Amino acid sequence: MAQRPLVWFTSKIGAVLVLLVTVLLSGLVFAFSPEQPAAGPTDGLPDGAEATRVTELADRFPGGREQTAIVVVERAGGSLTEADQAAVGALGDRLTGVTRVPVAGPPVVAQDGQAALLIAPLSPGLDDAGRNAQVDAVRAALRDAGLPAGVTAQVTGGAAFGRDISEAFAGADVTLLMATAAVVAVLLLLTYRSPVLWIVPLVVVGLGDQVAAKLLPWIAQLVGERTDASVAGIVSVLVFGAGTNYALLLISRYREELRRTESRRAAMTSAWRAAAPAITASASTVVLALLTLLSAALTGNRTLGVAAAAGVLVALVFGLFVLPAALVGLPRGVFWPLIPRVGSHDPTESGWWARVARGVGRRPAAVLALAVVVLGLLATGLTRTDIGLSQTEQFRTKVESVTAQETLARHFPAGASQPVTVIADAGAVDAAAAAARQVEGVAAVLPPERSDDGTLGRFSVQLTDGSGTPGADRTVERLREALGDALVGGAPAADLDERATQLRDVRVVVPLILAVVLIVLIVLLRSLVAPLLLLITVVISYAASLGAATVLLRTAFDLPALDAGVPLLSFLFLVALGVDYNIFLVTRARDEAAARGDNRAGMLRALAATGGVITSAGILLAAVFTVLGVLPVIVLTQLGVIVGIGVVLDTLLVRTIVVPALALLLGARFWWPARPARRSGGRSGGRSGGDASDGLLDPDDHGGRVVGAARGQGVAE
Repeated sequence: MAQRPLVWFTSKIGAVLVLLVTVLLSGLVFAFSPEQPAAGPTDGLPDGAEATRVTELADRFPGGREQTAIVVVERAGGSLTEADQAAVGALGDRLTGVTRVPVAGPPVVAQDGQAALLIAPLSPGLDDAGRNAQVDAVRAALRDAGLPAGVTAQVTGGAAFGRDISEAFAGADVTLLMATAAVVAVLLLLTYRSPVLWIVPLVVVGLGDQVAAKLLPWIAQLVGERTDASVAGIVSVLVFGAGTNYALLLISRYREELRRTESRRAAMTSAWRAAAPAITASASTVVLALLTLLSAALTGNRTLGVAAAAGVLVALVFGLFVLPAALVGLPRGVFWPLIPRVGSHDPTESGWWARVARGVGRRPAAVLALAVVVLGLLATGLTRTDIGLSQTEQFRTKVESVTAQETLARHFPAGASQPVTVIADAGAVDAAAAAARQVEGVAAVLPPERSDDGTLGRFSVQLTDGSGTPGADRTVERLREALGDALVGGAPAADLDERATQLRDVRVVVPLILAVVLIVLIVLLRSLVAPLLLLITVVISYAASLGAATVLLRTAFDLPALDAGVPLLSFLFLVALGVDYNIFLVTRARDEAAARGDNRAGMLRALAATGGVITSAGILLAAVFTVLGVLPVIVLTQLGVIVGIGVVLDTLLVRTIVVPALALLLGARFWWPARPARRSGGRSGGRSGGDASDGLLDPDDHGGRVVGAARGQGVAE
């Protein structure tokens, strides 16, 4: 009875129906996917934070949430001449014609006489697209202004930074898709060594990726915040990474079954039944771990958690249902030239991973000690890890907003381009402005203005340090302490609040991730010792990955610090995805031990049998994450490097050496209180139909013990 749904699913009619339903539902998703909701003024800001409340109150003032373009004019290596200053003054009329809003006052000339500032308010009520278009128009007007030779004019400020971030993500969906698909195609081609087979999982996973992308607007409407290009990029990488991992495991198992039966449909049924539990457990772990982000205070983290969880579920559905339906209708020749024939040689018996298993089996204590030393050395890089980037450190390439900000900082207070905004009761606003002038790190305080109803007052504070720097953070903290009940917001305060909220989210979400993963492992393995040890190994692997990535990012990319959101996201992805590979290994080891009645034999056989496919999956996932580096945004580059290094460590060191060595040293205690080796009473073969001679003989076992050959997730050839 249990097999009937699977037999139907792999039948000719069932497979055709699955493909037809997939095409129909995918078409409906594409046709009816809504538009992304409009960007809200507090998108990305932490709920309830002081800077968020200032942003919410901005509409009560005449200027509302007025955005400005800060024009920085400089004559490098010399002072502005009278003709230069006259040309700068004429820019005001030109920019007013572009923005339809008068420039705020005459140009401000720096004390050194080498630069001048113009503040050009943008048209009110602009959305992101309108803001970007107007910044582009301002920049075009400056290029056509005919300034004297040697004089440059550039645009910076919050609106310009927003424009350059949007430009960095322009076409990101196509760029990421093409780069990811190319990486996956090459690695699948190398893995299968077939000119045809790689196309099937690539097409299936690619369709799943597009379905997931079309679901993002619905998710945005559900959570109340846009799923921006960075979220879409991470989700796409997850869908491709997880989907191809599931495909590798299923196809590997299918190939193994084709060596045992002439019927492709029977082979797929057996392969599906063997691989589906581990794949489902793996996906469930990742989804539940991602959903712990719902406890985050930062709205961007919550949005990413829901969107990424939906993407992994799409990858699971396409990997477990669409891919088998597509494969089962194709002849064995799709594997050409390595076509699996009934009775053909199983490479897990004598291949590279069989030798690795024997090596670990001979000296588990020695290889474990060596692996721990390597991980410990890599983790020492944590001593060089700093958190927090200034706004000018957000890009890997030079953009105009950054170069203009650097020019401004040479001649003016660096915080002039993005001032702090203070809101207080109308009766206290003048006293608050006077108190702000006395705060260390404040360069200037602009005159206050009243709200439309006269109950509130607002003024801007220019800082000596640029937004996001430690100096700006300290000044914001001093302002909040000195001004009492007044609210301190604006870009510098928002940066500080975001980093503080990220730290809060780390304290809350990290324990939840560990608890969720531990519970899933306990339920899956029906054990207590093994889940705890597996969780410890991935945490140690994370520390080593972060340390190694810190050194690499500093030396190869010249990146001085990590973005505040990177540690939490990299921890989430590495713990969830790292546990995946351990799930594939230990579930196979448990089945092998049950089939052969020997825990040691079960672990060694599992390592030999799963080594190829898990290594292929890990390398592919690491490569896919590094594709995030094609975008010139620091946070995605850092995330891709850390997760890429971590997945490689999990695949090649933790899963290959640390976990098997621990299991061999502990023996039956590794599975406590479960006893998988006793389930079958030591019988040989299980449902694989093999006998003792069908196994991998361990030459160092003087008792002639056979490392069993029961089947599991298989091996990639």
